[in-house]
Amino acid sequence: MRLFNTALLATISFAAFAPQISAQSPDLILFHGTILTGEGLNGAKPQIVSAIAIAGDKVLAVGADADIKRLAAPQTKLRDLQGAFLMPGLNDAHVHLGGAGQTKLNVDLTGAQSLDEMLDRIKAKAAQSPAGHWLTGGGWDHTLWANKTLPSRQDLDKVTGDHPTLLERIDGHIAVANTAALKAANITGKSNAPQGGSIDLDASGEPTGILRDTEMEEVEKLIPPPTHDELRQGLELAIADALSHGLTSVQDNSGWDEFLVMEELEKEGKLGLRITEWLPFAAPIDQLKEMRAHHDQNDPMLHTGMLKGFMDGSLGSRTAALKAPYADEPSNSGLARYDQPKLNAMAVERARAGFQIGFHAIGDKAAAMALDAFAQTYDACPELAPQDKNPYKVERCWPTVAKGHRDRIEHAQVVDPADIARFKKLGVIASMQPNHLLTDMNWAQDRLGPQRAAYSYAWKAYLDAGVVLAFGTDYPVEPVTPFRGLYAAVTRANEDGKGGAGTKTYFPESKLTRTQALYAYTQGSAYAEFDEKTKGKLAPGFDADFILLDRNLLTIPAAEILKTQVLETIVGGKTVYQAGAQKQP
Repeated sequence: MRLFNTALLATISFAAFAPQISAQSPDLILFHGTILTGEGLNGAKPQIVSAIAIAGDKVLAVGADADIKRLAAPQTKLRDLQGAFLMPGLNDAHVHLGGAGQTKLNVDLTGAQSLDEMLDRIKAKAAQSPAGHWLTGGGWDHTLWANKTLPSRQDLDKVTGDHPTLLERIDGHIAVANTAALKAANITGKSNAPQGGSIDLDASGEPTGILRDTEMEEVEKLIPPPTHDELRQGLELAIADALSHGLTSVQDNSGWDEFLVMEELEKEGKLGLRITEWLPFAAPIDQLKEMRAHHDQNDPMLHTGMLKGFMDGSLGSRTAALKAPYADEPSNSGLARYDQPKLNAMAVERARAGFQIGFHAIGDKAAAMALDAFAQTYDACPELAPQDKNPYKVERCWPTVAKGHRDRIEHAQVVDPADIARFKKLGVIASMQPNHLLTDMNWAQDRLGPQRAAYSYAWKAYLDAGVVLAFGTDYPVEPVTPFRGLYAAVTRANEDGKGGAGTKTYFPESKLTRTQALYAYTQGSAYAEFDEKTKGKLAPGFDADFILLDRNLLTIPAAEILKTQVLETIVGGKTVYQAGAQKQP
């Protein structure tokens, strides 16, 4: 072990960690780079250095080449970055790894440009499947098609043969079933849908095949679950996809069986990606406590996190719960999944048990319901409220943890401006996916009308109100690449946006700066999972999670952000993805 010269330490970024790590020698030094450390991202001038030293799985120091290279010991590996752009690994605050993996293994309809293309893909999968095997998967999006008409059970019947079939729309909030699947679930024109769901009927009163939100579950419960090997194969594909696009951490909403497979991968040293796994808000409280206790909460690679609940559906399927009817369907205001008293009682019970809560809420009514429930959880714990009533310091009456509240609203696509102020007052995090705008901007204003659309996807309004933003992709609803989201956040333009006649923008006054968007995708996301002291920056003592890119995100023209390629992904000081490699190390 080497002891460093005190004068040298003053020139290098050791910050508050210097006393603990100053006697260490780096295992790896990367130099002659353009390194965005993450310091100053939320200010006027982000910190750029040329060298970084890694000891074990942590950052030891960052600074100038000469200063950092002087820390080298005989065993230290030196690597010349040749000017390459290096930055903290990206943290996707909202993914569905299990769903992404199974979509890859089943019927993947992502990007299908017409009903005919969709049916061709289904037909090909049916021909490869054993007789009677369920066809599942999805990713279709009828708004991409020329006529924008929803598919029907009759369409599916033409190509599915004897295979019961249920295929989800890209947003996961409506699905189309064939006749065989509807019969298996005893769904008819006289069936009553559960709260938060509905069955589309044709002119004769018979099901069209379109099932919305909770009604989908009536068919889903009949589908044989994937085998262990299928779960593992799907997760391995989804994790590899994430790592190849520069994600070093994700906050995931999969199932418990998938979590057990993740544990298996971790024990075998094959996980590679840091995962915080969400638990289902609606599960019984005793079951949730057992799930939380099952795995070490301090495991830096894998642990359980917040409870995920659903307030409503999606704008694309017109199931998002709105305060006023849809502009293009005046008889419909969407579907709320809870009544307020029940929601409040469940939220208070789970808050008292020490759980962070996150609610999927896309419509303004859904967001208001979520905020009302969060307010109830604070009122339930007055004995711990500080005198100054500052919500950022509130610690709920949690028996096992006292981290303070960091409740979240996932998506928050349409929110009443008055409710944005309530985010700030209650300390609620806006966990948003700016890439959704690239898909939704073609029809969102039709759904909402111009006045309501003006405060949709309103990232800047949250920041201006002092609300913490955490960015993600909602993979596989959107591609896992974070660079689409970064592009959307800073341009609010379509993917053809080059400033010419083909460029469309969506309320451009809500653009973010590049540093604001990067902050939300790194430190904002880390804050949302209570990891801001270990993730999101390249500073002494932080996780050595970083990525090498083929271009400088701070200086390239905005349109080029979409073309960004990841050259290498490093998690805990180890390379877990390298462009052009046959397989991950």
